[in-house]
Amino acid sequence: MHHKTVFANGVRVVSEHIPHARTVCVGIWVDVGARDEHDLTNGCSHFVEHMLFKGTPTRSASQIAMELDVLGGMSNAFTSKDATCYYGMVLDSQLPRLVDLLVDFFLNSLFDDEEIERERQVIMQEISMVEDTPEEQVHELFEGLLWGHHPLGNTILGPMGVVSSMDRQKLLNHVKTFYTPDRIVFAAAGNVQHQEFCDLIAPAFTSLQRQGGGVRQRKEPHELPVTRKIFTKPLEQVHVAMGAYGMPITSDERYKLMLLNILLGGNMSSRLFQEIREKRGLAYSVQSYLDAYADSGYLGIYLGVNPDNVNRSLAVIRAELDKLMLAPVLEAELANAKDYARTGLFLAADNLEMRMTRIARNELYFGRNVDFDEVVAGLTQVTVEDVRQLAGNLFDRAMTTAMLGPIADKDVQWDLLTGKAVS
Repeated sequence: MHHKTVFANGVRVVSEHIPHARTVCVGIWVDVGARDEHDLTNGCSHFVEHMLFKGTPTRSASQIAMELDVLGGMSNAFTSKDATCYYGMVLDSQLPRLVDLLVDFFLNSLFDDEEIERERQVIMQEISMVEDTPEEQVHELFEGLLWGHHPLGNTILGPMGVVSSMDRQKLLNHVKTFYTPDRIVFAAAGNVQHQEFCDLIAPAFTSLQRQGGGVRQRKEPHELPVTRKIFTKPLEQVHVAMGAYGMPITSDERYKLMLLNILLGGNMSSRLFQEIREKRGLAYSVQSYLDAYADSGYLGIYLGVNPDNVNRSLAVIRAELDKLMLAPVLEAELANAKDYARTGLFLAADNLEMRMTRIARNELYFGRNVDFDEVVAGLTQVTVEDVRQLAGNLFDRAMTTAMLGPIADKDVQWDLLTGKAVS
């Protein structure tokens, strides 16, 4: 059963009671991420996320780590383009201890200068690790092309130059500006009683004051002209990321887009996987995926391919996009995609971390709970014509594309990606 409480200062508490569970997963979500930064603060959200584990007046960094381990469950944190989350999962009997720890480092972190310097080195190694992982780096390069100078085009980790000059005051300013009550969501899923959960949080969080955050002022991105760029690098493969602008996460067409993505490249029976990997052996890894925000989104395609097979792969991709635009998929194919989506939904429901994440994201994006029945109903209503029309809207032109690897612009037949007009 889903419950929601809003404190007078705007802090939101959402929970889902699962009686048969013996554990509980708790997350503190902050409605801030890389898209809220500018060129001179890019990486702040992620740096702050790291620093919250580095000591409070009553716990050192090592004590925080040890206490999290002693609780016997799991804990972690992450930063995305539009949210930051700190979470942990423990036995239900350990919930008070977990909340006490989360609250302490969330509200009382010291941001000690020596710890900042040590963590800076860790983050710079993390940046280097992405640069050494081409299947990750190509997505950052692609998003830079897709979103241009909009903050969504920046990386989550930030560039080396900015991170190397990040100081205590800049991090504290970030917390003061964005870690305001109206942006905070506490979420819990498992064997948790809502009122007891609220009572654990209230003493520390009801007294927080709004400090200028107020109504979110996010710059809305705009669609840019198609851009295609080669990033030459001595690798074994060419890593290709391309995409088309999609829609916000709350769009009424989100279920159509979910199914279109599954049909295109979302699983092993999808068209791209079958045509590029299974039938032609052109690539080991090929997929399509969705990335969506409150005001925008895109459908992306990724593959890693031998340089000699780049153009053949582009031709196959374009052919499959055209087929989806010009001819309805088979009823049986769409039914299989719906079954796949429904199964994934309910398999995720068995994972408390996923359930906690789900109710938190629903609160952040929709301001309400979107239950499983609503999602299933939305998927069920999608028709083959819905899919064809949406494909026509998304794929009727060339896609913004980034290629990373041992290849030059003269080697790529870009005209293979030109879309066919839909009459």
